[in-house]
Amino acid sequence: MISFSKLAYDNLDDFLYGKAPHPVVLKNGLSIGGGTLYPEINFTLPTMLIEEHTMPEVIKIYKEIITGICERARELYVPGFVAEIETLPPMTFHPEWGEEVTRTVVEIIREHAEKYGIKAAVRITPNDIREGRDLVHMWHGSHWDNILETFTRCAEAGAELLAIESVGGKEIHDKAVMTCDIEKSIFALGILGCRDMAKLWSEIVQISEKTGTVAAGDTACGFANTAMVLADKKYIPRVFAAVVRALSSVRSLVAVECGAKGPHKDCGYEGVYVKAISGIPIAMEGRCAACAHLSPVGNVAISVADLWSNESVQHIRLLGGMAPTVSFEQLVFDCRLMNEASSQGLDKARMLRDLNADSDSYLDPQAYVLRPDVVLKIAEGIIMEDTHYHRTKKAAELAIAAIRKAHDDGEIKALEDKELNYLDLLEETVADMPSDESKFIEHMLEECEGEFDPGKYDMD
Repeated sequence: MISFSKLAYDNLDDFLYGKAPHPVVLKNGLSIGGGTLYPEINFTLPTMLIEEHTMPEVIKIYKEIITGICERARELYVPGFVAEIETLPPMTFHPEWGEEVTRTVVEIIREHAEKYGIKAAVRITPNDIREGRDLVHMWHGSHWDNILETFTRCAEAGAELLAIESVGGKEIHDKAVMTCDIEKSIFALGILGCRDMAKLWSEIVQISEKTGTVAAGDTACGFANTAMVLADKKYIPRVFAAVVRALSSVRSLVAVECGAKGPHKDCGYEGVYVKAISGIPIAMEGRCAACAHLSPVGNVAISVADLWSNESVQHIRLLGGMAPTVSFEQLVFDCRLMNEASSQGLDKARMLRDLNADSDSYLDPQAYVLRPDVVLKIAEGIIMEDTHYHRTKKAAELAIAAIRKAHDDGEIKALEDKELNYLDLLEETVADMPSDESKFIEHMLEECEGEFDPGKYDMD
């Protein structure tokens, strides 16, 4: 595995959108992280059953979606874009269905590329189906086999970027979020999640090498975004969700340690930390993702993005047209503005980056921990540690300290007493956690008895 012991950036000035130290250049010449911010459009079906007899209708809808996007790309003079297909569960349980959808989208993109010269690529994100009572094991059995087969089939059908929203440790983290249990969160992300990522991404990288595709990246969407959405609904403290965001970076970095090249996946806002440490390009989502979920980080999220995404949108009709085409247009105009600033010089690019960051970061600790300057400071501390557990624990310590200092210095809007009390509790709990990883695991296996099956992670 690749080991990261220093940041990919020597100074904040170079930590920018559209540029990454290790850009990903695709077969058609599209360079992600090579100096231009591109849109990444994510779309899904309207509410419907996905069964064998409905697959002709499914394919028809995907044709309509990508045709509308390609036509709008031509009309708006878009130089390039990425289309992401997140398979729905039936398409992973039946890999041949995911393959058919992928081939359909790829063929239409290629037709438009030949006619109009638009550079575009497909990211395939198989749904991680490793949940439920019938799951035999995280790393073998039908669920595991179907995921790997979906990756292989879709890659062979023309998808060039391989990604996933993996769920290792999620059964524990769901409970951690509901009770704001930072120990369980660290156990789920720093122990279970990292172990699962190492197994899963070793396989994905092998598939990418065999198929001539790019192992792109993972996302802690089911962990940190769950916390963000619950905090937005005021079910849990914002400071807890902010700390979880920092924790999730260690887990997501494991994909790169295994050989993933980027771009990191959009709904992983922790990608800013992954980029700071590894230098790979990242996809991010923010204000244009309101079609999928609300958030307090709509502007800061674009600060160092290399692809700008909408998260996901259903194929439904709006006044302006079909929702995926409308969503794509919104992404295009955001990217156009950012790229125009870059074309006028680094000073303009840095100014626009900072304006996006500053506009959000004062109002919410979740936005504050995504500021480029804060990210670099926390990331530098994370990589000083030697294990995934120690890095995750350190991420918690540094995020808590950063939020507290920002509150004391007036850099974020004054936190309510309830939030400050939780911050105190988080700080005390993390400080009391053992430095010995084996002791922590032993303790957490007792704490989580009956809440998950350790045998499915080879921990029995």
